[in-house]
Amino acid sequence: MPNETTAVMTGARQRAVAAHQPGQDVFKSVLSEDVNWKPFAAFRPSVRLAVIVGQPSETGPYTIRVRVPRGVKLMPHRHPEDRVYTVISGVFYMGLGEQFNPEKLEAYPPGSVIVLPGNTSHFHWAKSSEYITQVTAIGPLGLEYISANDDPRNHNS
Repeated sequence: MPNETTAVMTGARQRAVAAHQPGQDVFKSVLSEDVNWKPFAAFRPSVRLAVIVGQPSETGPYTIRVRVPRGVKLMPHRHPEDRVYTVISGVFYMGLGEQFNPEKLEAYPPGSVIVLPGNTSHFHWAKSSEYITQVTAIGPLGLEYISANDDPRNHNS
């Protein structure tokens, strides 16, 4: 017969197993060829975003991928949420600061992981090739450009 400690542990384990994150209550896999790339209003039209897990617009964990074509710059911006970037392909050039400064860029090759605390001003450049990063965070996703002139949502083109 189980003792009281075993019964408590079993109950706690059952509760822990029963509490799934949004979108994580069933087994699923996402293959590279099944990623659904879409434009994202906060980026230039050539940049694509794909939701992998979760709902970035809601409170809770999410994973997205961002694909930026060669030559495109994402001007200085910040996100309120802490983020973990994993470089999937290409070289991800990222710099910290409120002004785009090529001298502050660091090159991160595939497999690199970058931890970016929330509200850290930064910028990106697909300097040498297209890159794809995977971002994991706790939503809702937020993005604020340092200069309103850099926000594509403020332009008609």
